[in-house]
Amino acid sequence: MKKNIGIILSVILLSINFAWAQSYSESALLFSRTQPAGSARILGLGGTQTALGGDYSSALSNPAGLGMYNRSEFTFTPALTFYDTKSQFNNTPTNESTSKFNIPGISYVMHMGRDDDSRDYRGGSLGISFSRVNDFNRSTIYRGRNEQNSIIDYFIEQANGDTPDQFNEGDYQYNTPTGLAYYNYLIGPTSILDSNNPDDRYFTDAPIASDQQEEILTKGTSYQWNFSYGANFKDKIFFGGGLGISTLRYKSQKTFSESYVDSDTIQSMQLSENLNIRGSGVNVTIGAIARPFDFLQVGLSFTSPTYYQITENYDASMNTSWNDYDYWDGQKYTNLNNESASTDIVTSEYNLTTPLKLSAGVAFISKYGFITADIERTNPAKARYSSDISGISFTNENDEIKAAYSTVYNYRFGAEFRYNIFRLRGGYNVQGSTFKNDNLDNKITTVSGGVGVRLKKFSADFALISRSADNFYSPYTLNDSTEPIVKIENKTLTSMITFGFTF
Repeated sequence: MKKNIGIILSVILLSINFAWAQSYSESALLFSRTQPAGSARILGLGGTQTALGGDYSSALSNPAGLGMYNRSEFTFTPALTFYDTKSQFNNTPTNESTSKFNIPGISYVMHMGRDDDSRDYRGGSLGISFSRVNDFNRSTIYRGRNEQNSIIDYFIEQANGDTPDQFNEGDYQYNTPTGLAYYNYLIGPTSILDSNNPDDRYFTDAPIASDQQEEILTKGTSYQWNFSYGANFKDKIFFGGGLGISTLRYKSQKTFSESYVDSDTIQSMQLSENLNIRGSGVNVTIGAIARPFDFLQVGLSFTSPTYYQITENYDASMNTSWNDYDYWDGQKYTNLNNESASTDIVTSEYNLTTPLKLSAGVAFISKYGFITADIERTNPAKARYSSDISGISFTNENDEIKAAYSTVYNYRFGAEFRYNIFRLRGGYNVQGSTFKNDNLDNKITTVSGGVGVRLKKFSADFALISRSADNFYSPYTLNDSTEPIVKIENKTLTSMITFGFTF
């Protein structure tokens, strides 16, 4: 019973002190910042779709567009994505590349129209779609010399203020990387050096100068099922609404290491962490499209916050290689060579609410094609964590999210040229930086293009989507903000094709 209480306490406190594996504010942004999703036709247009219709993607973005269907349709979309990551750490560049096959979309739209055009209500369509809305697959490696600080400085700051009892099983630091550092003898209370020293201040026998390296492998996706209906009124006004059911799968494996330069005490340390997050959520989307003239369509859609229930598993291990070092613990010497320690598997259950989205779009249409544009407003600072377990508070994490992020506007532009049964498309998409700090920029830019062919009962659309984003990452944080910063350039190239069958 005592062990169970201790594990629960560790989970509660770990939620407050979880900056190492991945902070809750970073996860909130990662899971909130979804990508435009849908068919190859829509993604070839830069994801622009709020004012368009006649495509299953409307079930996700603006259900009113389903009202423009005049036949039923089934689609299937396979894709191949290439990932390229460039890291820059203390003037040392590192590249890493990988690829992955995926299925970003499947849909069925059932048209339920009326033959009597004299009526205002002319029927509509029910759409069921399965869409990939986020992609977490990445492989990142960085390395370089750091002569200013060490991960051990982070461990010391986390330990300062509490006596060694905090490292006992079931207590505050037992299932944390700082606890692993303590059991690997990387940190110890200053009282073991001199009994007059305080036992809530910590020191290390390791040097500062080190070669640092980290390998980060993330896997997972977020998919959404949408059940939506769009209605047609006089071929002029279209209304729609739908329910979205989201699934979230995210895995992270991090291996951080330090090799100490010209040290007589220690050669190296290595910290390995595993984070597994699974969740499910629900949201609703409503929208409208107006066609005041044959050449003009305007659209507006609203997507509610997504309410997730999440289960998270975390574990870590640490290994150190010492130079046959005799460590004094205040009472006796311990000979150190190869030391290791590991945490329990810590399970946390909590809720995450991601922010709402409001989108507006316009499309100018002619017999030769169309030009369309969207603007989307969302505020990642509104993401919130909560718990159904009494006594667990995420106040600090929510305050951190509010302080870090601000309202962001995303812009999308697309154009399609038509000639007989053939289509040629291009698009551009900018997701603005979410940071309040103007010195940080995580803007995402997407350039896309595509071609298509439309037959009476069959269609095929191909798209090529190039997405690039810069990000900044710190393996640990320090009170004086001198922690190392890694610049990471992420680029993805996705080729996808949507096959459509109408009946």
